[in-house]
Amino acid sequence: QLQLVESGGGLVQPGGSLRLSCVASGLTLDDYAIGWFRQAPGTEREGISCINSRSRGSNTNSARSVAGRFSTSRDDTKNTVYLQMGSLKSEDSGIYYCAAAEQCPFHINYLDPFGPWGQGTQVTVAS
Repeated sequence: QLQLVESGGGLVQPGGSLRLSCVASGLTLDDYAIGWFRQAPGTEREGISCINSRSRGSNTNSARSVAGRFSTSRDDTKNTVYLQMGSLKSEDSGIYYCAAAEQCPFHINYLDPFGPWGQGTQVTVAS
């Protein structure tokens, strides 16, 4: 059974960068799309980005709020998907999750196709 574990979160100053990792175990990531999501206290979980499987072209889509600042990549040899975050803002703070789906949905905030989910990693952007 596929299991996902996120890592790489932490405290970073505004304008800084972080790279999150989503490592899979149990099954290989080859045939899965992986989405990244975040949730701040008191808010709903929102879609950040998604990367399709290599067989579907590994194409990505991102939320407008992070376009140009965040990028998503995958290394199937390491069973890992990355979220590279740059020019971080305080509003980027939250718990970041990754989750698997058959393919990326058209709308990044359509969460229904995704599961299983990782346990999340905390990102705090503050000076």
